[in-house]
Amino acid sequence: MAFDDDIQMKYKEMLANYIQELTEQALYEGQRFSWKAIEHKIPPEEIINIHLKVLKELLPDIPKKILDSFDFLLEVMVGYGLAYQEHQFLRGRQLELKSEIEIAANVQQALLQTNIPKVEELDIGVISVPAKIMNGDYYQFAEHENTMSVAIADVIGKGIPAALCISMIKYAMDSLLESRQNPSYILENLNRVVEQNIDVNMFITMFFGKYDFRTNKITYASAGHEPGFYYCASEDHFYDLQSKGLVLGVDRQVKYEQYELNLFQNDMIILLSDGVTETRTKEGFIDRAAVTSAIRAHLHLPAQQIVENIYKDFEKMQGFQLRDDFTLIIMKKNV
Repeated sequence: MAFDDDIQMKYKEMLANYIQELTEQALYEGQRFSWKAIEHKIPPEEIINIHLKVLKELLPDIPKKILDSFDFLLEVMVGYGLAYQEHQFLRGRQLELKSEIEIAANVQQALLQTNIPKVEELDIGVISVPAKIMNGDYYQFAEHENTMSVAIADVIGKGIPAALCISMIKYAMDSLLESRQNPSYILENLNRVVEQNIDVNMFITMFFGKYDFRTNKITYASAGHEPGFYYCASEDHFYDLQSKGLVLGVDRQVKYEQYELNLFQNDMIILLSDGVTETRTKEGFIDRAAVTSAIRAHLHLPAQQIVENIYKDFEKMQGFQLRDDFTLIIMKKNV
């Protein structure tokens, strides 16, 4: 009660001061009072009541009709106050959820971190940017004696469910890579893991390749992943990477075909997610030729600068708003 009396006395003092002076400073005191009221969770209708009581004291001759109008205002503010309280509650929950998602995104980034190999034989460039806070794309490099493996995967979907699937794939990959098996074996085992552990409505595409430094040969297999490109330097021509295979998680018994490709000096392997090829401009989706044209425009640059420049170009095409996760890997044969 004493607290309510103090509020009423303070409000009376401020209102009297404003009526007498009509200054900006007096109005500012009203703003400060509102912040205090919010801090003490005073509902809007209670402030109307305080105003009415104080007004009767300061202006006892005020017409009854004006006083009666406050009854209407009170009814309005009761509904508004309830809606405002709900809004504040939901806003608090939203901020809490946003904070939790940001923490989860940082954890995911740490979990999925992979070192890009620094090898004399290959110049490697990588860029992977999520469309939302969490990434539904995944890539991984691993070095073994005389070989290097590269994987790129994409969950059909976005957001937290996709990110959880990618984290599962990462841990399954870590255990399988120790076996140093060929790409078809890796995909067939991953397929069984996915089929057992993810929702029937979610699927994962994946490309897995292994490069042998002794033979300059890349052996690879694909599970329905966006086809990459092979740039043949001697012909100055881009070819689609020949690959086919069912997406992970559909058929437990599926077998994956394996392909081989010899690389020569300045040849390139380009791997990507569909967030690259499905870049959308005002005229519609770009075609695959737009990707190879963009790469050709930057052929004179190191691989990392190529992927970064292409990302900037494609981001600009989309009005600086990605519609899907964007992952691009370029491996250029040096010697």
